[in-house]
Amino acid sequence: MTLQISDKFIWDFWHFEEAGRQHLFFLQADRAIGNPDLRHWNVSIGHAVSSDLRDWTPLGTVFGPSAGPAWDDYTTWTGSVIKAEGGYHLFYTGTSRAENGMRQRIGHAVAASIDGPWTRVGTGLALDLDERFYEEHAEGRWHDRALRDPWVLPEKIDGMYHMFFTARRNDGPLYERGVIGHAVSPDLMQWEATAPVYEGGHYGQLEVPQVFEREGRWYCVFCNVAPHWSEQMRAEHDGGVSGTHYLVADHPLGPWQPAPGFLDGDIPCRRYAGKILRDPVTGKDSLMAFEDTGVDGQFVGRICDPIPLRLENGLYRVDDLLARK
Repeated sequence: MTLQISDKFIWDFWHFEEAGRQHLFFLQADRAIGNPDLRHWNVSIGHAVSSDLRDWTPLGTVFGPSAGPAWDDYTTWTGSVIKAEGGYHLFYTGTSRAENGMRQRIGHAVAASIDGPWTRVGTGLALDLDERFYEEHAEGRWHDRALRDPWVLPEKIDGMYHMFFTARRNDGPLYERGVIGHAVSPDLMQWEATAPVYEGGHYGQLEVPQVFEREGRWYCVFCNVAPHWSEQMRAEHDGGVSGTHYLVADHPLGPWQPAPGFLDGDIPCRRYAGKILRDPVTGKDSLMAFEDTGVDGQFVGRICDPIPLRLENGLYRVDDLLARK
């Protein structure tokens, strides 16, 4: 049945569950723009609810770029939502028109209800780049300054909240600099960057991280495309694929390593920016992702139904037959 809106492109999303209601927040852009590649620069955040992750009720636009000159007046991209400290917190990615969207920063908004309205905390800015650990933008080196896709754990660890995000380290080969960045906060309001929890060496970037625990092991789901794999990874995996994979660790702060193989990938990319979610119908883990390239070679722009996963010996795999339906 999928989550689709007839006049919108839909792509990256994040999930929140409360009292049996399944909430998805997602990036959206009007299909009237024509070229789907322009969606990234004509973006807002939508919201939909479901009881089963299959039949959806869209609730409209709930967040978007600032109206005036600001650090996030161009785009508001992927993030996460948690309930903590007596309220609801939306962490998101922002860019500015003054910088042509090249430098990403992480923002913070709050609400008294999961249904909003969402209000920025001050200017909204929660975290800027720390060059001690992460790569600043330089013309011709990489296509942007990566500091995006914040994933915040709702429970403190060792007295601190932990944020994970897409970033690049400031040394090493170009296609090995992709890391999972990390920041900590005592109260969700004041954030301090630390060294990355996954130090890279395999990919140019790891997008849209999702960090969670299952059966005593920690998983960090991410997505990327084959051209951003390291030379060694491409050589070991027949040139690579584009889609969703994951890192594994015994502790959320690492050390993290890529799981063997690749969870859900194709050339061209069929599904992207996947999340591993507990299916309320089966009670088991499933993969959801946005549908990228269709059979006609065109961008699809909707979110698929849950795809069954198996967790065996600490590793996930997709049921190939069901995944192709």
